[in-house]
Amino acid sequence: MLADKLNPFINRYNELGNLLSSPDITSDIKRMTDLSREQSSLSTIVEKATEYHALLAAIADSKSMLGDSEMFEMAKEELKSLEPRVPELEEEIKLLLIPKDPNDDRNTIIELRAGAGGDEAGIFVGNLFEAYCRYAEIRDWKVEILSTSPSDSGGFKEVIALIKGDKVYSRLKYEGGTHRVQRVPLTESQGRVHTSAITVAIMAEVEDVEVIINENDLKVDVMRSSGCGGQSVNTTDSAVRITHLPTGIVVTNQDQKSQHKNKEKAMKVLKARIYDLEMQEALAKDSANRASQVGTGDRSGRIRTYNYPQNRISDHRITLTLYRLTEIMQGGLFDEIIDPLIANHQARIVEEAGL
Repeated sequence: MLADKLNPFINRYNELGNLLSSPDITSDIKRMTDLSREQSSLSTIVEKATEYHALLAAIADSKSMLGDSEMFEMAKEELKSLEPRVPELEEEIKLLLIPKDPNDDRNTIIELRAGAGGDEAGIFVGNLFEAYCRYAEIRDWKVEILSTSPSDSGGFKEVIALIKGDKVYSRLKYEGGTHRVQRVPLTESQGRVHTSAITVAIMAEVEDVEVIINENDLKVDVMRSSGCGGQSVNTTDSAVRITHLPTGIVVTNQDQKSQHKNKEKAMKVLKARIYDLEMQEALAKDSANRASQVGTGDRSGRIRTYNYPQNRISDHRITLTLYRLTEIMQGGLFDEIIDPLIANHQARIVEEAGL
């Protein structure tokens, strides 16, 4: 029964309360902080569990009164108001029992890269990034561009940005993968629809202490910035390329005029990539868990198609199709896609856990 599964949470919450009230704990600030944080994380589910137990007890009491002719009508009315609350509360509790992704509260580094399709892919990198910026604005998130690599067609070979705000990763993690675009390029005189693709990588921002990098494992090259010409191209050796020798990960940054700032931003991306690699390897070891993750940032498969002639956007992971492509892209309305992805993911986890 669900009620039995809630007892360990209640017992642990009460145990933490006793520990925190113990005189011995007040002298150990770190332990007291850790225990307080754990108790706080349990407070919501314990509150719902207490409500659930009280509800079941009230229903049992009302049913026991059905045999009393004088109490029958009152008990019947009470059951009519109490019983519909049971499935509602059970669904709320099941969602609270889903294991939390430790990265959900983190800021996020997003990388968009042009793939197959030449100039049109590069243009769509810019289009999708602009749409994500609109989405960030709706969510009151802040976007900081870390690196860009413009293409000759007016698009981008690559855009890397840091997005900061409340639970950024918990929502953007569903955007990782291959995005396919179908539309008529401006340069297409015959009106034929072209198909191109870009990849989106979603990585959690990490603190310096979480990923320790040995300086001896780095190969740092400085060079003159390259670009399409004009004032944006530096005349000093400010561009930085960092190679992490153990993993072969290479990060280049040339957006800033300062070599120090370029290196700082490149290191931020490098640490996020190393952390992401470790996370992907850990998930790959657990095939059952890996299969249940909708939004782990897996870049191996096509996740979404943007069909402009049909004004259609389709997410292939949950067979979701919306004929609102223009509105979603221009308005940054990605919640219309992400919310169903989250709901699907939660439903699968609840089913697999047998809740």
